[in-house]
Amino acid sequence: MAYDRFLDELAHSGCLALGYRVTGPEPLPRLCVKHLRGADRVIVAFPTPRTAWILLVGPHDDDPGRDLYETLYELAGVRPKLSEKRTKPPCCEDAAPPIADADLVDDLVARARALAKSRRRSP
Repeated sequence: MAYDRFLDELAHSGCLALGYRVTGPEPLPRLCVKHLRGADRVIVAFPTPRTAWILLVGPHDDDPGRDLYETLYELAGVRPKLSEKRTKPPCCEDAAPPIADADLVDDLVARARALAKSRRRSP
């Protein structure tokens, strides 16, 4: 239900439907987050101002094997430094999203598919 409401809001409001950008090294600041309900989050990339790709949906969890952000860092091949102050800048700047070019989005999607496939094979 919360996800369906989010999809409607995303379709109507674009990046204004998202809460904040991820902080850390590139490409993390090109990705936006929305809190859905409880610990559930969604991470979105915008290859164009009018196109959104939903990259990950899942919990922000203390268990690293289930944590959405840990999965994101694995997919992106980067991790924020522990000493780096985490901020939550708005997703939109002047009503425009941070652009994650199509090559970046394609790479993240390919890595997500490979990771999902490898996890299905694991006992």
